[in-house]
Amino acid sequence: MTWLHKRIWPYESNMTEEDSYLSTLLCGIELIHSGVSCFAEAGGQHVSGMAKAVELLGIRGCLTQSTMDSGHGLPSNWSNLSTDYCLETQKSLYRKHHNTANGLIRVWFGLRQIMNATDRLLIETRDIAKELKTGIHMHVAEVAYENEHVMKTREVNHGTVTHLQKLGLLRDNLLAAHTVWVNETEIDFLSKAGVKVSHCPAAAMRMLGFAPIKEMINSGVCVSLGTDGAPSNNRMSIVDEMYLASLINKGRGALVDGVTCPTVLPAETILQMVTINGAKSVLWDNEIGSLEVGKKADLIIVNPFTWSMVPVHDSISSLVYCMRTENIDSLMCNGRWIMKDHKILTVDEEEIISKSIEASAEILKRAGIEIPNRMCFL
Repeated sequence: MTWLHKRIWPYESNMTEEDSYLSTLLCGIELIHSGVSCFAEAGGQHVSGMAKAVELLGIRGCLTQSTMDSGHGLPSNWSNLSTDYCLETQKSLYRKHHNTANGLIRVWFGLRQIMNATDRLLIETRDIAKELKTGIHMHVAEVAYENEHVMKTREVNHGTVTHLQKLGLLRDNLLAAHTVWVNETEIDFLSKAGVKVSHCPAAAMRMLGFAPIKEMINSGVCVSLGTDGAPSNNRMSIVDEMYLASLINKGRGALVDGVTCPTVLPAETILQMVTINGAKSVLWDNEIGSLEVGKKADLIIVNPFTWSMVPVHDSISSLVYCMRTENIDSLMCNGRWIMKDHKILTVDEEEIISKSIEASAEILKRAGIEIPNRMCFL
């Protein structure tokens, strides 16, 4: 919470729409280089800036406004946001940007987390998203404290997932990020409701804990892979997450039952999580997520003939355990080459990097955040 209140919220609340535009371009560059043609964004405050960037990049994006109508420690310019404001601004963004950029942009409804949402915001978001036939992106059961917060503030004897189930928010259009602190009963709730879970192993290991991914998959929950935002991970590489997800979930067995099991989350399952399960998670699996007749031409070309991947005895195993970002040679989205021979064709990478360095320094000044001066790289 110190990290959130003292670093992330002051930084985020001082970002302009132009900053969000640049940030999305910079993030998009890293996503493209790591083979991502479609992503779901947990939400910022300037969706129009993000939409402008996604259209320029040429990849698919499910964009949300991160909404908060309550909570402790919010920046002053966020502290008076009403429930009505949170709902109306999102409906306006949906009308403006949904299904734009030749169908590559979809607008979802965003709930930051239950600690920053009243029950009214949760319930009305549920109803509006259903009416508009779009998704909801929410951070769910991230930290143990979250469940304690729900019990204290809602005066109930259960945690986040059970509370969402009682409110009717657990539905097949909900993408629940993290979902670390859940019990067996709550996993069953997620499975029966068709909730999609985004497993973000690097971010979870940094500050959240071990998500019960094996148990979720065994219960029929659709689990996909994510990176979380850059502040929570420092890397936007889904290639790294593939490797981490496999190893972490194998090693977790030693903590849970004292036995490690190398067959937990095999390479085939990891590949499924970043392809068809990813498409299901963003409600787009009727068009993308697998290479087959009738679907959109979203694909990547992997060059395995490098020191990191040779020899290739098992192609799926090599993709999960050996592939690096630099092995991804080209990326196509919607039948259009976005990257060829490691060069992104839609934007000027050097220009974006240069502008992002300048913009981020200005945000730090406006936010009053001081970074320790340890070393300077020129």
